[in-house]
Amino acid sequence: MALVLAVAAALANAVTTILERLGVESAPSEMSMHLSLLAHALRRKVWLAGFAVMALAFLLQASALHYGQLSLVQPVLTLELPFLVVILGVWFGYRLGWHEWLGAIGAAGGLAAFLFLADPRGGHLQPGLRAWAIVAFACLGACAVAVGLARIGSRTWRAAMFGTAGALAFALTAAFIKVATDYLSSDGWLGMLGHWQAYALVASGLLGVFLAQNAFHAGPVTASQSTLVIVDPLASMAIGIGLFGDRIRTAGLRGPVESVSLIVGFLSVVLLACSPLVTAMRSGNGEGPERRGP
Repeated sequence: MALVLAVAAALANAVTTILERLGVESAPSEMSMHLSLLAHALRRKVWLAGFAVMALAFLLQASALHYGQLSLVQPVLTLELPFLVVILGVWFGYRLGWHEWLGAIGAAGGLAAFLFLADPRGGHLQPGLRAWAIVAFACLGACAVAVGLARIGSRTWRAAMFGTAGALAFALTAAFIKVATDYLSSDGWLGMLGHWQAYALVASGLLGVFLAQNAFHAGPVTASQSTLVIVDPLASMAIGIGLFGDRIRTAGLRGPVESVSLIVGFLSVVLLACSPLVTAMRSGNGEGPERRGP
């Protein structure tokens, strides 16, 4: 059940990426890291549609995290980029080349091999306030460093750093989601609202959305999407193991093969992000990769 819900969330995230990028890419450069960027997005119908799909993705992810471990659900969300390419190819009619086919097969195959070998289990620890404080401090501190680094360098570097910061915020949000959904299941809506994790979830989620919009706006989707898709599952696996006690099987040859599987999967994600199909995605301006004929 958790795996099916996570795959559905990845698909919804891919649709969200297309719609939200179309909503912010025309914003003036001076709006970066200002609330005016969100104000600009809120006036675009395409961005509002993306926000609605993002809400659906959130519900699917929350349900997946309720039934499964953080270290299982979050890596599955890397399928977002293969789904993104398929949508651009099938729905928008763009031609799929070797970048897209090789990247999609490598990303899906590497992820499947890792999950089969690692067999994530456990995740039943109830972390105390001290453990939460350590994880939150580490994630938010790393976010602050990434945002600081985003203030210098090229557009590609800025997009990558904002993407890294957004991914870290989303990984922390996923941890809050997992606990909040457990409270919702046992205590109901009113009971869940009596726990601070419900409010921390909203705060970290909004931070992640804000940073992701800046990543889309700052530079090429090649850089922003690669870091968003790769850093999130890596940070989530670390949080799952350290905070919730998730366990992955690494004995014998499993560990090295799992590492190779992750490397293949992440390199495939980078290959997809660098494909002409993704990098040329535009907002109705006539530019972009070659479309299929009628």
